[in-house]
Amino acid sequence: QVQLVESGGGLVEPGGSLRLSCAASGISFSVYTMGWYRQAPGKQRELVATINSHYSTNYADLVKGRFTISRDNAQNMLYLEMNSLKPEDTAVYLCNANYGFRNSWGKGTLVTVSS
Repeated sequence: QVQLVESGGGLVEPGGSLRLSCAASGISFSVYTMGWYRQAPGKQRELVATINSHYSTNYADLVKGRFTISRDNAQNMLYLEMNSLKPEDTAVYLCNANYGFRNSWGKGTLVTVSS
């Protein structure tokens, strides 16, 4: 059974930083493309960043230069380092695991950027 559990969300002031984590189990983690998505209230879910099995990364334009995605295959962990946070980054951040037709989601962790 695939399980993705996010952690690290919280309240942060504009300009601050947070590090999100996603613990994966029930999958052959190293072969999966892993990703972070976010969904703000009243908005559609959107891509934040992905990292594939070869450690190649892809970022949404809105977060380029501020966010960094990384993975630890030995620990089955996915990370998102978020810097220079803005109020518009406020959203539920969800972890995604994708391999062919296999696609799984975590329940998300809330990030609130506010003074």
